[in-house]
Amino acid sequence: MGNRLSKIYTRTGDDGTTGLGNGDRIGKESVRVEAMGSVDETNSAIGMVVCELEQDDMLRPVLLRVQNDLFDLGGELCLPGEQLIQMSHVTYLEEQIDVLNEQLPPLKNFILPGGNRAAAACHVARSSARKSERTLVILARDEAIKAPLKQYINRLSDLLFVVARVLARRDPSIGAEGEILWQAPQRS
Repeated sequence: MGNRLSKIYTRTGDDGTTGLGNGDRIGKESVRVEAMGSVDETNSAIGMVVCELEQDDMLRPVLLRVQNDLFDLGGELCLPGEQLIQMSHVTYLEEQIDVLNEQLPPLKNFILPGGNRAAAACHVARSSARKSERTLVILARDEAIKAPLKQYINRLSDLLFVVARVLARRDPSIGAEGEILWQAPQRS
């Protein structure tokens, strides 16, 4: 492990800048800092989902691994030029999506975010992942971003959508399917 924080406040950011892992200082309003913050928000939202799961839930280790990967993804953003997210990380997400989606019926309608607390929290995490992706796309216009990093965050929102469906369908009190279907407006 790198440096340990013995002092939480440093006062070095009081001027509106923050330090990157390579020692460079950049403005807190920069797109890179926005991307790091957005990924941190996504990680925090996934933490809320994990809090809704039982200790022995099969989704728990998947989401905990994702949280660790997101920490590395943030590290990659903090260390321009480094690569911490590999194609193997993307492949892991794709494998999890395939396994989880296999147990779900085909989606024939849009679903509304919700169903139960865990599913709703997962939809918040999913929408946060989409925000992170949008921020990374903006950053990639001006700075080099490795392809696996962008692919990972794109697959993550897909995984979270499938996880939300799994979680919603666990709650029979919502209805037979547990998912809340979008009601198309009636056309006259």
